[in-house]
Amino acid sequence: MSNALDVTAMYAMHDALRRELEHIARITARLDGDPRTILRTAAGWQLFTKSLHVHHTAEDDALWPALRETLAQRPDELALLAAMEAEHAAIDEVIQAIETALTDPGSGLDRLADLADSLVTGLNGHLKHEEDQALPLIQAFAAPQQWAHFGQVHGQRIGPDAPRLIPWLLEGASERTVTTILSPLPELARAAYATQWQPAYAALDRWSPNTAA
Repeated sequence: MSNALDVTAMYAMHDALRRELEHIARITARLDGDPRTILRTAAGWQLFTKSLHVHHTAEDDALWPALRETLAQRPDELALLAAMEAEHAAIDEVIQAIETALTDPGSGLDRLADLADSLVTGLNGHLKHEEDQALPLIQAFAAPQQWAHFGQVHGQRIGPDAPRLIPWLLEGASERTVTTILSPLPELARAAYATQWQPAYAALDRWSPNTAA
């Protein structure tokens, strides 16, 4: 097993999700206007939910099952993997409830604020749990081939959304992180990131209502 897996992309995703949670908390705490309109129509909510879905389903489908086979005789570690999946499911339920609240005229702003608070608390708690316990487990037991497969599945699920999601992921990231994440991409994609994707993303006011994603 390898102790030198590069988990840069994992931390970059976590940092991006935390960044967006701050926006969601701020928007749903506003007293002026209707935050439901912002979340329902702004690109930021769509980019956040799409990225989170890609990340968590790639873990559930391509990372945890591989580790479960490796850890078949280690019940404590298996319990941690089960906890990761359970936390994903709980977060999915909150997001679905928010989506329902955004389109239900009978759902009040207090309900949305409570759901947003649950999302912020739950996802932040999950990210810390994963970093504190699951990432050390991955470093200790995941084979390089397993880690590479997870990365491939993750990348495939981004797929045609790469022009939007990669600049979203890299907003505010260090130069080292940007280089690490872009380096596996084909040369044409790296050029497109520099000349098209990133400039288009920089011009996007993603948390304004009625902004196309």
